[in-house]
Amino acid sequence: MTSLEITLIITLIFSIILNISLGVYARAAIVRLLSVAEELYDLKDMSDSLLEHLQSVYELEMFYGDETLGSLMSHARSYTEQFETFEYIYNLIEDENDNRTTEEEETEAS
Repeated sequence: MTSLEITLIITLIFSIILNISLGVYARAAIVRLLSVAEELYDLKDMSDSLLEHLQSVYELEMFYGDETLGSLMSHARSYTEQFETFEYIYNLIEDENDNRTTEEEETEAS
């Protein structure tokens, strides 16, 4: 073997190892991103549920016009609006769930 062949073989081996390592890293990063997106989606649902609950309590005759509940609702509303800035992340999960639902409906229809 010439020195050129040895250099090419070493470069090829290094390239293969590097490509495999990058592939494994990319897969792990995507799995972590989807996990975080799922948690954010759940947290958003909980926040929306809290806001709806506070709204229903505030509208009860007993608490109507209560300033403390009013400010708590305002705070919950702003908290929910802040979650909308992460919409691009938890939409990853919504799209995935929509695809699963569609596939399940097609399977049931068959």
